[in-house]
Amino acid sequence: MGTIRADVVGSLLRPPYLLKAQQGLTSGTMRQSAFRAIEDRAVDEAVALQEEVGLDVVTDGEMRRQSFQSQMTAAVDGFGECPLEVFLWGDWRGDEEVGDFSVERPASLGVVDKLTRRRYLSVEEFAYLRARTTRIPKVTLPSPSLWANFWSPQHSRQVYPTLDNFLGDVTDILRDEVAELVRRGATYIQLDAPHYALLIDPKTRAFYESQGWSLDRWLNQGVEMDNAVMGGFPGVTFGFHL
Repeated sequence: MGTIRADVVGSLLRPPYLLKAQQGLTSGTMRQSAFRAIEDRAVDEAVALQEEVGLDVVTDGEMRRQSFQSQMTAAVDGFGECPLEVFLWGDWRGDEEVGDFSVERPASLGVVDKLTRRRYLSVEEFAYLRARTTRIPKVTLPSPSLWANFWSPQHSRQVYPTLDNFLGDVTDILRDEVAELVRRGATYIQLDAPHYALLIDPKTRAFYESQGWSLDRWLNQGVEMDNAVMGGFPGVTFGFHL
Protein backbone atom coordinates (compact mmCIF):
# COMPACT_ATOMS: atom_id res chain seq x y z
CA MET A 1 0.00 0.00 0.00
CA GLY A 2 1.33 3.45 -0.91
CA THR A 3 1.96 6.23 1.56
CA ILE A 4 -1.12 8.22 2.54
CA ARG A 5 -0.38 11.95 2.60
CA ALA A 6 -2.48 14.74 4.05
CA ASP A 7 -1.99 18.45 4.49
CA VAL A 8 -4.10 21.61 4.57
CA VAL A 9 -5.16 22.92 1.15
CA GLY A 10 -4.09 26.36 2.31
CA SER A 11 -6.77 28.45 3.97
CA LEU A 12 -7.96 28.13 7.55
CA LEU A 13 -10.79 30.17 9.04
CA ARG A 14 -9.59 33.52 10.26
CA PRO A 15 -10.25 34.01 14.00
CA PRO A 16 -12.70 36.73 15.09
CA TYR A 17 -9.93 38.89 16.58
CA LEU A 18 -8.14 38.98 13.21
CA LEU A 19 -11.33 39.90 11.35
CA LYS A 20 -11.91 42.72 13.84
CA ALA A 21 -8.34 43.92 13.40
CA GLN A 22 -8.71 43.92 9.62
CA GLN A 23 -11.74 46.16 9.97
CA GLY A 24 -9.77 48.48 12.24
CA LEU A 25 -6.91 48.68 9.77
CA THR A 26 -9.29 49.46 6.91
CA SER A 27 -11.10 52.15 8.90
CA GLY A 28 -7.86 53.72 10.09
CA THR A 29 -8.44 53.07 13.78
CA MET A 30 -5.55 50.59 14.04
CA ARG A 31 -1.92 51.18 13.17
CA GLN A 32 -0.09 48.87 10.81
CA SER A 33 2.42 47.82 13.50
CA ALA A 34 -0.33 46.75 15.88
CA PHE A 35 -2.16 44.94 13.10
CA ARG A 36 0.98 43.05 12.08
CA ALA A 37 1.38 41.71 15.62
CA ILE A 38 -2.20 40.41 15.56
CA GLU A 39 -1.65 38.90 12.11
CA ASP A 40 1.51 37.17 13.35
CA ARG A 41 -0.45 35.74 16.28
CA ALA A 42 -3.04 34.28 13.92
CA VAL A 43 -0.33 32.65 11.81
CA ASP A 44 1.40 31.24 14.91
CA GLU A 45 -1.87 29.70 16.09
CA ALA A 46 -2.57 28.22 12.64
CA VAL A 47 0.87 26.62 12.54
CA ALA A 48 0.50 25.26 16.09
CA LEU A 49 -2.88 23.73 15.24
CA GLN A 50 -1.51 21.89 12.21
CA GLU A 51 1.52 20.64 14.13
CA GLU A 52 -0.69 19.52 17.01
CA VAL A 53 -2.75 17.25 14.76
CA GLY A 54 0.41 15.73 13.31
CA LEU A 55 0.62 17.20 9.81
CA ASP A 56 4.01 16.95 8.13
CA VAL A 57 3.25 19.86 5.78
CA VAL A 58 1.87 23.14 7.11
CA THR A 59 0.77 26.48 5.70
CA ASP A 60 0.33 29.84 7.43
CA GLY A 61 -3.44 29.41 7.07
CA GLU A 62 -3.35 32.23 4.51
CA MET A 63 -4.07 34.55 7.42
CA ARG A 64 -2.43 37.49 5.67
CA ARG A 65 -4.70 37.33 2.61
CA GLN A 66 -8.10 38.77 1.87
CA SER A 67 -8.72 35.78 -0.41
CA PHE A 68 -6.60 32.75 -1.24
CA GLN A 69 -5.57 34.52 -4.47
CA SER A 70 -5.43 38.13 -3.27
CA GLN A 71 -1.68 38.29 -2.69
CA MET A 72 -1.42 38.99 -6.44
CA THR A 73 -3.60 42.10 -6.31
CA ALA A 74 -1.90 43.20 -3.08
CA ALA A 75 1.58 43.02 -4.62
CA VAL A 76 0.96 43.93 -8.27
CA ASP A 77 -0.38 47.21 -9.68
CA GLY A 78 -2.76 47.32 -12.63
CA PHE A 79 -5.81 45.44 -11.38
CA GLY A 80 -7.86 48.47 -10.39
CA GLU A 81 -10.22 48.42 -7.41
CA CYS A 82 -10.35 44.99 -5.75
CA PRO A 83 -13.02 44.47 -3.10
CA LEU A 84 -13.58 40.92 -1.88
CA GLU A 85 -16.29 40.33 -4.50
CA VAL A 86 -13.77 40.42 -7.35
CA PHE A 87 -12.44 37.04 -6.27
CA LEU A 88 -15.71 35.27 -7.10
CA TRP A 89 -15.91 33.48 -10.45
CA GLY A 90 -18.86 34.48 -12.60
CA ASP A 91 -22.12 35.41 -10.84
CA TRP A 92 -22.65 33.54 -7.58
CA ARG A 93 -26.26 32.65 -6.87
CA GLY A 94 -27.96 30.50 -4.29
CA ASP A 95 -30.20 27.51 -4.82
CA GLU A 96 -33.04 25.84 -2.98
CA GLU A 97 -30.70 24.87 -0.15
CA VAL A 98 -29.21 28.27 0.60
CA GLY A 99 -31.98 30.61 -0.54
CA ASP A 100 -31.93 33.61 -2.85
CA PHE A 101 -28.47 34.91 -1.87
CA SER A 102 -26.53 36.21 -4.87
CA VAL A 103 -23.35 38.16 -5.57
CA GLU A 104 -22.97 39.98 -8.87
CA ARG A 105 -19.65 40.59 -10.59
CA PRO A 106 -18.51 44.16 -9.77
CA ALA A 107 -19.20 46.38 -12.78
CA SER A 108 -15.70 47.88 -12.63
CA LEU A 109 -13.91 44.52 -12.55
CA GLY A 110 -11.15 44.26 -15.10
CA VAL A 111 -7.42 44.84 -15.28
CA VAL A 112 -6.93 48.52 -16.18
CA ASP A 113 -3.18 48.99 -16.57
CA LYS A 114 0.00 47.09 -17.38
CA LEU A 115 0.77 44.71 -14.54
CA THR A 116 3.71 45.96 -12.47
CA ARG A 117 4.99 44.04 -9.46
CA ARG A 118 5.76 46.25 -6.45
CA ARG A 119 6.99 43.35 -4.33
CA TYR A 120 7.02 39.58 -4.32
CA LEU A 121 3.66 38.01 -3.59
CA SER A 122 4.41 35.41 -0.92
CA VAL A 123 8.11 35.56 -0.08
CA GLU A 124 7.53 37.31 3.26
CA GLU A 125 4.78 34.83 4.11
CA PHE A 126 7.17 31.97 3.43
CA ALA A 127 10.04 33.48 5.42
CA TYR A 128 7.85 33.96 8.49
CA LEU A 129 6.33 30.49 8.21
CA ARG A 130 9.65 28.70 7.74
CA ALA A 131 11.07 30.39 10.85
CA ARG A 132 8.23 29.06 12.98
CA THR A 133 7.95 25.40 12.11
CA THR A 134 10.14 22.34 11.87
CA ARG A 135 7.67 20.78 9.44
CA ILE A 136 7.62 21.31 5.67
CA PRO A 137 6.31 24.84 4.94
CA LYS A 138 3.98 24.98 1.94
CA VAL A 139 3.34 28.14 -0.07
CA THR A 140 0.19 28.46 -2.19
CA LEU A 141 -0.06 30.49 -5.40
CA PRO A 142 -2.94 30.96 -7.84
CA SER A 143 -2.96 29.18 -11.20
CA PRO A 144 -2.40 31.73 -14.01
CA SER A 145 -5.65 31.04 -15.85
CA LEU A 146 -7.67 31.57 -12.67
CA TRP A 147 -7.12 35.26 -13.39
CA ALA A 148 -9.26 35.18 -16.53
CA ASN A 149 -11.96 36.62 -14.30
CA PHE A 150 -9.96 39.87 -14.23
CA TRP A 151 -9.85 40.46 -17.98
CA SER A 152 -12.67 42.59 -19.33
CA PRO A 153 -13.43 43.56 -22.95
CA GLN A 154 -14.74 46.87 -21.60
CA HIS A 155 -11.95 47.82 -19.19
CA SER A 156 -8.87 45.91 -20.33
CA ARG A 157 -8.56 46.02 -24.13
CA GLN A 158 -6.54 49.26 -24.26
CA VAL A 159 -3.73 47.74 -22.23
CA TYR A 160 -4.29 44.02 -22.92
CA PRO A 161 -6.05 43.54 -26.29
CA THR A 162 -6.65 39.84 -25.64
CA LEU A 163 -7.01 37.49 -22.72
CA ASP A 164 -3.81 35.76 -23.88
CA ASN A 165 -1.79 38.98 -23.53
CA PHE A 166 -2.99 39.46 -19.98
CA LEU A 167 -2.53 35.87 -18.81
CA GLY A 168 0.93 35.83 -20.35
CA ASP A 169 2.02 38.60 -17.97
CA VAL A 170 0.33 36.83 -15.04
CA THR A 171 2.27 33.67 -15.91
CA ASP A 172 5.56 35.56 -16.01
CA ILE A 173 4.91 37.13 -12.59
CA LEU A 174 4.09 33.78 -11.04
CA ARG A 175 7.10 32.10 -12.65
CA ASP A 176 9.36 34.78 -11.15
CA GLU A 177 7.67 34.27 -7.79
CA VAL A 178 8.36 30.55 -7.82
CA ALA A 179 11.99 31.16 -8.77
CA GLU A 180 12.45 33.54 -5.82
CA LEU A 181 10.70 31.21 -3.39
CA VAL A 182 12.92 28.34 -4.47
CA ARG A 183 16.00 30.54 -4.19
CA ARG A 184 15.00 31.23 -0.59
CA GLY A 185 14.58 27.57 0.22
CA ALA A 186 10.97 26.66 -0.58
CA THR A 187 10.57 22.98 -1.39
CA TYR A 188 6.76 22.64 -1.54
CA ILE A 189 4.65 24.99 -3.66
CA GLN A 190 0.99 24.56 -4.56
CA LEU A 191 -0.97 26.05 -7.45
CA ASP A 192 -4.62 26.72 -6.70
CA ALA A 193 -6.81 25.94 -9.71
CA PRO A 194 -10.39 25.32 -8.54
CA HIS A 195 -11.71 26.89 -11.76
CA TYR A 196 -10.87 23.72 -13.69
CA ALA A 197 -13.38 21.73 -11.66
CA LEU A 198 -15.96 24.49 -12.08
CA LEU A 199 -15.81 24.01 -15.85
CA ILE A 200 -17.97 20.92 -15.29
CA ASP A 201 -20.91 23.20 -14.49
CA PRO A 202 -22.56 24.42 -17.74
CA LYS A 203 -23.28 27.92 -16.41
CA THR A 204 -19.77 28.47 -15.11
CA ARG A 205 -18.28 27.01 -18.27
CA ALA A 206 -20.37 29.44 -20.34
CA PHE A 207 -18.96 32.35 -18.33
CA TYR A 208 -15.38 31.24 -18.90
CA GLU A 209 -15.96 30.63 -22.59
CA SER A 210 -17.44 34.14 -22.84
CA GLN A 211 -13.98 35.42 -21.87
CA GLY A 212 -12.69 34.24 -25.24
CA TRP A 213 -11.41 30.67 -24.86
CA SER A 214 -13.20 27.45 -25.76
CA LEU A 215 -13.35 24.62 -23.23
CA ASP A 216 -10.57 22.74 -25.02
CA ARG A 217 -8.41 25.84 -24.95
CA TRP A 218 -9.01 26.29 -21.25
CA LEU A 219 -7.81 22.78 -20.57
CA ASN A 220 -4.87 22.88 -22.98
CA GLN A 221 -3.54 26.42 -22.76
CA GLY A 222 -4.41 26.77 -19.09
CA VAL A 223 -2.41 23.66 -18.20
CA GLU A 224 0.42 24.86 -20.44
CA MET A 225 0.62 28.05 -18.36
CA ASP A 226 0.63 26.02 -15.15
CA ASN A 227 3.54 23.98 -16.48
CA ALA A 228 5.36 27.18 -17.42
CA VAL A 229 5.12 28.31 -13.79
CA MET A 230 6.21 24.97 -12.31
CA GLY A 231 8.70 23.62 -14.83
CA GLY A 232 12.45 23.48 -14.31
CA PHE A 233 12.72 23.39 -10.52
CA PRO A 234 14.27 20.02 -9.61
CA GLY A 235 13.88 18.98 -6.00
CA VAL A 236 10.72 21.05 -5.49
CA THR A 237 7.39 19.36 -4.86
CA PHE A 238 4.42 21.00 -6.60
CA GLY A 239 0.89 20.41 -5.40
CA PHE A 240 -2.21 21.16 -7.43
CA HIS A 241 -5.48 22.21 -5.82
CA LEU A 242 -8.64 21.55 -7.83
